[in-house]
Amino acid sequence: MSNVTLTIGGRQFVVACADGEEDHVGALGRRIDAKLAGMDGMAGQSEARMLLFAALLLADEVHELRQQVDGTVAPARPADSLGEVLTSIAGRLENLAAHLEDGAADA
Repeated sequence: MSNVTLTIGGRQFVVACADGEEDHVGALGRRIDAKLAGMDGMAGQSEARMLLFAALLLADEVHELRQQVDGTVAPARPADSLGEVLTSIAGRLENLAAHLEDGAADA
């Protein structure tokens, strides 16, 4: 087993991985960090909330890719900029966060 130090959202996390998987795990960490870097307002968020947003962004991306593969949704138009796509995803995440916060307040 090996350990890899990932920097995500300015914080460091040490994770274990199989020998030889260090580069792959490092690349995954950089992808998560890049997702968070594309979102405004992440500064000052708790570690758990920051990682929740990263997980939601990645889950949304997987969901959209699966729909494209299944043929249930047409692929994004090439004219769509990355900024437009991220803005759309961020809006959906804000709505999800608001619903989560409303549910927590009601509990």
